[in-house]
Amino acid sequence: MNSVASPADPIPGDDALIERFLEGLWLERGASRLTLSAYRGDLRPFAVHLAAHGMALTAATRSEVLGFISAPAQARLAPRSLSRRLSALRGFYHYLVREGLAADDPTGRIQSPRLGRPLPKTLTEAEVERLLLAPVGDTPEAQRDSAMLELIYATGLRVSELVGLRVAQIDLNRGVLVVLGKGARERMVPMGESSLTRLDEYLSGARGALLKGQVSDALFVTRRGGALTRQAFWHLLRRYARQVGFETMPSPHTLRHAFATHLLNHGADLRAVQMLLGHADLSTTQIYTHVARERLKALHAQHHPRG
Repeated sequence: MNSVASPADPIPGDDALIERFLEGLWLERGASRLTLSAYRGDLRPFAVHLAAHGMALTAATRSEVLGFISAPAQARLAPRSLSRRLSALRGFYHYLVREGLAADDPTGRIQSPRLGRPLPKTLTEAEVERLLLAPVGDTPEAQRDSAMLELIYATGLRVSELVGLRVAQIDLNRGVLVVLGKGARERMVPMGESSLTRLDEYLSGARGALLKGQVSDALFVTRRGGALTRQAFWHLLRRYARQVGFETMPSPHTLRHAFATHLLNHGADLRAVQMLLGHADLSTTQIYTHVARERLKALHAQHHPRG
């Protein structure tokens, strides 16, 4: 007895077509198994949708694509998920047209849903204060960690910039550091009194105690004489966050976000924050105005008699 294709199955041959496309992604772009699985999960529902109307993937038109993305099952997807699914369809049909397997690209004149930029996760000033006070004791590691936490919050450095600092980049007398950021752009950043105090204490004794006569130009070092790595700083940050009772673990970038947000909350100019963060484009910095605005709205609701 010949089996009849279920409405839940693509038209015979469509699955093979999807696999050929995915094989090309793997061979040409080195796509990971996770990426290939995500593409398959985006393309197969469309093949099933077409099969329910007796249509193969190679015959799809703009109308079918629009009908698919507006169907109830797709409408329940988050805009970002729907945009990713449409992107997978675009890539697939570019491949079909290029290989001569389809005459037209049905996705060509379909716009992706507008995506709002996700607000960066940040910390309140009280949470930052708790975190900065977490390293206690007079061990060289505690003094180093305290200086690192104070410095990354005081300057908004990227974690790669923080662990990559060299002693020569620090000017304690002027209270500034010079950092080479993305695109080899150099910027000068003030450090603030608290971070200067912690850094001076670290340089006066703890750093030498860690090095034990070894020579290194790295600012923040380990007992082996090398620079502290990004991964090591990430782990020590999580350890201190757990120590002071954080439920959600912050990342090093969370402190960079807190730096920018708190500056704006206290009236800093957006252009100045852009320069301090080392952003090439002001639009990258503008995301923080939304965070600050949400904070102001919350304060208004909490304290205004008509809030």
